[in-house]
Amino acid sequence: MAAAVRHLSGRQPAMYHGDHANPQAPRIRTLKEEIGRVVRSRVTNPKWIDGAKRHGYKGAFEMAATVDYLFGFDATTRQVSDHHYTLVADAYVLDAGTRDFVRDHNPAALRDMLERLLEAMQRGLWQEPGPYRQALEDLLLDHENHMEGLRG
Repeated sequence: MAAAVRHLSGRQPAMYHGDHANPQAPRIRTLKEEIGRVVRSRVTNPKWIDGAKRHGYKGAFEMAATVDYLFGFDATTRQVSDHHYTLVADAYVLDAGTRDFVRDHNPAALRDMLERLLEAMQRGLWQEPGPYRQALEDLLLDHENHMEGLRG
């Protein structure tokens, strides 16, 4: 809906999220606020990441899926800020322990995360990545070289 409204009207629509986790006290937040809350409380939360790591291959897959979901929300709603991408990149691919976990348990997930973050830059969603572009490009190249070494 957001993409359709933006396309037809040329304006960014206001978007809200209804949080009914506590039915006695529902909360309405802007979608941008809700995305920020979820990025901080779950996506980049070390306890959530450690929990995902207990699930091996599937945990690494869930991390990659989370990057995909963030990208999808941004592509359709334009409500993800650059600092959200920065937090995710720091937590998932620039943190050596998490990156090594994903590489060891699901190497395709690491490739997918790196490619999706770079795609966000290429599409102008992550507007000012600064040194992150080069860091992620270098990591992707290193990962591809690592995968080629495993193949033969």
